[in-house]
Amino acid sequence: MFIHLVVIGWLYVVVMMAVAEATNTTGTVLGAIFTFLLYGLAPVALVVYLMGTPGRRRAIKQREADAQEAARRAAAEATKATEATAAKEPEDSGLPDQRGEAPADAVPPVRKET
Repeated sequence: MFIHLVVIGWLYVVVMMAVAEATNTTGTVLGAIFTFLLYGLAPVALVVYLMGTPGRRRAIKQREADAQEAARRAAAEATKATEATAAKEPEDSGLPDQRGEAPADAVPPVRKET
């Protein structure tokens, strides 16, 4: 909250400087615009950005922690589902060697005739 008061106060001072620049007999409106931009908006934007860095870091760490916790939960649920399906009897898929049977030869051996 304190930083907001400082920003508002500084921008008020800069607006008054720009008005004085524009209304002075030797001043110009272009000079007033540059005064406002270079003495007001640029420094205030830099200060607000720098002061917000710790908050952004905390938000990034919180998002990473939430994502990691969600991944842990998903892995735990997948492990439970895998264990539950492993406990059931395997279903017949119709493919050979799926029920522990010995593979049968597709082509019978050929013997020599005597």
